[in-house]
Amino acid sequence: MRFYADENFPLAVVIELRRRGNDVLTVFEDGRANKAISDEKVLTRSTKLDRVLLTINRRDFLRLHNSGKEHSGMILCTFDADFEGQAGRIHETCENSTGLSRKAIRVNRPG
Repeated sequence: MRFYADENFPLAVVIELRRRGNDVLTVFEDGRANKAISDEKVLTRSTKLDRVLLTINRRDFLRLHNSGKEHSGMILCTFDADFEGQAGRIHETCENSTGLSRKAIRVNRPG
């Protein structure tokens, strides 16, 4: 899976997703960190790169999704200090989903 991790997405989850064979590009690696780039522009960038957006900023990105903005898919997560577990749930969710384009999928911590 090809992901684009927004600025606040935990790096430890990114590392674990990569270990599981996923291609994850972070906003930092893309040279767009610490520039106060709007959520809409982050989503536009992930779409341009044809990558599924990873975020823990669920409310704002869900709002963009509900507004009808086209995108390559979103994984909306709750913060979870169990980074390995969170990466596993994301990986499994995406493996079991077909066609993530234009979908907003929630991956919440258990409990």
